[in-house]
Amino acid sequence: MLDLAVIGSGPGGALTALVARSLGLEVALLERGSHPRFAIGESSTPMANILLEGLAQRYSLPRLKPLARYGTWKRARPELGVGPKRGFSFYFHQAGRRFEHRGDRADQLLAEASPHHDVADVHWYRRDVDHFLVREAEAAGALFLDRVELEGFERRAGACRLEGTHSGRPLSLEARFVIDASGPRGALSRLLALPESSFPAFPPVQALFTHFTGVERWADVHPERERTPYPVDDAALHHVFDGGWIWVLRFDNGITSAGAALEDGLAADLRLADGAPAWERLLQRLPSIRAQFADAVAVEPWRHLPRVAFRSSRVSGPGWAMLPSAAASIDPLFSTGLPLTLLGVGRIARALEERRDAPGFARRMSEHAHDTLQEADAAARLVGACYRAFRRFPAFAGLARCYLASVSFSEICHRLGEGDRAQGFLACRDPRYEAAFARCAAEAARLAAGESEEPQALAAFERSVALAIEPLDAAGFRDGSRRNWYPVDFEALLGSCAKLGRDRESLRTFLLDQGMGPWMAHLA
Repeated sequence: MLDLAVIGSGPGGALTALVARSLGLEVALLERGSHPRFAIGESSTPMANILLEGLAQRYSLPRLKPLARYGTWKRARPELGVGPKRGFSFYFHQAGRRFEHRGDRADQLLAEASPHHDVADVHWYRRDVDHFLVREAEAAGALFLDRVELEGFERRAGACRLEGTHSGRPLSLEARFVIDASGPRGALSRLLALPESSFPAFPPVQALFTHFTGVERWADVHPERERTPYPVDDAALHHVFDGGWIWVLRFDNGITSAGAALEDGLAADLRLADGAPAWERLLQRLPSIRAQFADAVAVEPWRHLPRVAFRSSRVSGPGWAMLPSAAASIDPLFSTGLPLTLLGVGRIARALEERRDAPGFARRMSEHAHDTLQEADAAARLVGACYRAFRRFPAFAGLARCYLASVSFSEICHRLGEGDRAQGFLACRDPRYEAAFARCAAEAARLAAGESEEPQALAAFERSVALAIEPLDAAGFRDGSRRNWYPVDFEALLGSCAKLGRDRESLRTFLLDQGMGPWMAHLA
């Protein structure tokens, strides 16, 4: 009998299998398809990289640690597709109009996450990375079976039985515990007939996406008048507009991942399920983005996702649990997928350190289920509020700064080894921040709907944002003089040392130990 069966061999499933093997458990990793394969969910973040480093360190997986930074990845694993992610780049578009760089930058938001490519975050070319992680799990001793179709799940006598086929032949496995990493509406949702719940106030959203070659760099199509804090294309590039947004993620192998997430009204108007023709209809409305894709060629089939958001009513039960990637899906707007998944892998890994019949195991699994949905709900509140604000970019930008401030605070707390100080992902366990963000979201919605008088309402909204993020802001996101460009600011971080429970000198020493010395030489 197996100790653990993991359904789904994306990053979450493969990492869970690797961790389980490091703990000495007998593991099977089951995959419906086969590798290498196309997948999205490609944009990492500082939080995801910190969590990946932590897993590699805690469970003696040194071959994974280089994947946490662009420079170490390129040196250690040059065969794996990757792209640099220096930050988040947002540009606002209006239908039928070319983008124009406003002097006040009220049509853009740039937030740098790392001061240099060598220490930058990464875009994962999932065709390569997923395959690599599965090979690592196999090398560690996990049984990997692809082309598996599961048809039954039964819990009996302290074990779970999975029935189905493997390459068309009958398959039956018994495991003491089952982890579902098969994605939204995946294996256990289907086999256990789990009802879906929903995210309140989250709009119905569809997605259309593929991979391209020949996508122009935005900085070449629309060069800035001033030097930007970082190369805006070496980042997660977002084009936002009333009704949705487009992502553009570049890899070093010449491939660019791009797609659109659109509210149902706009998606229906464009007939999004048509694929390539719908994409062309969307670009016809957005002339500057059309110029960026003038010579682009799709190199993968178009994928249409008729419903992006998903929330399971349950995350765990007797003998089973879901990773966050199977329990909920929100929207890729702020690249929350990988960090949420890795938070879940870490929680389940700590549960697996316990004996399965020990009280600690059950308690940790219960906490995992609670935290998974609480974090997903927080991300959905954020992204849902942003959709309501898209038509009025300053309203969206204010909410985005709430995200950037809360997530950067969480990242430094985790980096310092004090993750509890962050009060959960996006400060979701801090009732004061949650209430303050709710006020910001309501004001942003009124601004976007034109229900408030300008400029007084905008000034009041900016004050609300500054008040909401003040306890968390360690990166200068309250500084209006930056005009929506936010470079890495070590002085702001050092000045926020009290929020992090450190004095200035100890925080400075810590940052130097993290390799940030070349960008801190001018600071006392």
